[in-house]
Parts: sequence; C-alpha cells; structure tokens
Amino acid sequence: MEERVAIFIDGSNFYHTLKELFGRASVNFSKLSVKLTAERKLIRTYYYNSPINKETDSIKYSNQQRFFENLKRIPYFQICLGRLEKRTNYFDFKGEKLQHNYFIEKGVDVHIATDILHYAYLNSYDTAILISGDGDFVDAVMAVKSLGKHVENAFPKRFYHLPPACDKFIHLDDKFLSDCWM
Repeated sequence: MEERVAIFIDGSNFYHTLKELFGRASVNFSKLSVKLTAERKLIRTYYYNSPINKETDSIKYSNQQRFFENLKRIPYFQICLGRLEKRTNYFDFKGEKLQHNYFIEKGVDVHIATDILHYAYLNSYDTAILISGDGDFVDAVMAVKSLGKHVENAFPKRFYHLPPACDKFIHLDDKFLSDCWM
C-alpha cells in the first residue's frame, strides 16, 4: 500500500526563518511539497498564515494577497487563515511615555494542531510532515503518533523540542532548497 502524506506548513514561522537564514523566502511550495513527499503519495498541503491588515500596510497587504492567489493555483494545496491582533506596549523612556504597537498572530497554531489531529483521526494520511520550528506542537505530534501515524519535522533550523518528538527530521538547508527557490 502506498504511503499517504499530508504536509502542514506554519507559514509565518517558515517565512521569518527563511528570511533570517537565507535572506529570502520565495519558495516554490509545489516543488517543496513534491520533494518532501519523495516517492510517497501527496494527499494535500495545508498552509497556515494570517492576513495583513489592509489599513495597516496596503502594500504588504497587496503583496500577501497576490501570494495567496498564487498558492490557490497549486493542486492539492489549501490555505488556512488565522488573524492578526494589534497589541500596544507603553513604556517610560527617560521620563517620556512611549507607545509601541505590534501585531500577534492568533488562531494559527491551534488550527494547525487541530487539523493535524483531525486528519490523523479520520485516517486521511499515514505520515504528516510539519514545517515549523515551534515547540508548542510537541503535544499534538505525540497525540498523532499515538494514533499510529508517523510525523516528520522539516525545517531550516533544528530546534530543541520539536525534532526529538517527531519520527524524522528533514533539514531544509540551502542544498535541500536549491531547486525549490523561485
């Protein structure tokens, strides 16, 4: 029986790590999915991210929307969106009160953990490939493995918590990604 693979991509986590390590993040997700799947059968790739607020940065918003539209053209590829919530920190700097606004991603990690478990429970795949460096997924990985599924972690950096919880670590270094860049 052919091994069925589902890929779960923590989009923001992957993007920021690629920018940090390689100075670019323009990955061809279709090629990456095929390469990670190797000789196995790709069931679907799930990509998780949060849309940028149009009013906050219209240029980044437009670029991201164009990126999402390109992803929608990839066969067996599904985009799953969370949300960005604005947060404000106030601090005192040499007697002057300053305000710092920033955004945090909400709902994405829970969505990934829920989906990886949901599709394992439905027996939709034999192996999950999780593209993330987030150690918060360890409990979800362990639950998926308890259902008799395999979990592989693919990422450009090897973090302390997630790879040991998985059955296999795939290092997405420059050599691996060389034919996956756009």
